[in-house]
Amino acid sequence: PAENSHSDQTMSGLPPGDPQLVSMIVNHLKTQGLFDQFRRECLADVDTKPAYLNLKQRVDNFVSNHLSNHTWSPHLNKNQLRNNIRQLVLQSGMLEQGVDRIVAQVVDPKINHIFRPQVERVVREFLSPGKEDGAQQEEEAGLKVRTSEPPPHVTLKV
Repeated sequence: PAENSHSDQTMSGLPPGDPQLVSMIVNHLKTQGLFDQFRRECLADVDTKPAYLNLKQRVDNFVSNHLSNHTWSPHLNKNQLRNNIRQLVLQSGMLEQGVDRIVAQVVDPKINHIFRPQVERVVREFLSPGKEDGAQQEEEAGLKVRTSEPPPHVTLKV
């Protein structure tokens, strides 16, 4: 069909895990809007998580302490001061550590229950574009037992 940008012949010679096949699948996931949907789902509740609130507090305190050492004047180069603070925050390592905690609280809980089933569904549709809806639903019903594992011919790296 015209809506499929791949052909069975293109994929037939590619072994599982082949970089070209992986790239085709990732591009297909992108065209389906899955990455944007995941991003929206994660951003929707990030500002309620303790890791985010903790990081925000730490950065706010760091910036306040740094600014307390500067006297404001009309001649103060605000851009230079802002860039200096940005560099100090980056060099402190607090962002890397904080972002890792945010990912653990926001993304990790969604991987197996939300993201993986959706990715598996889209990958199955990509690899089997000719299936009719009924056959697809029957296959999905048979695969629901194994939702914690990717299909044997596909390796997902999340």
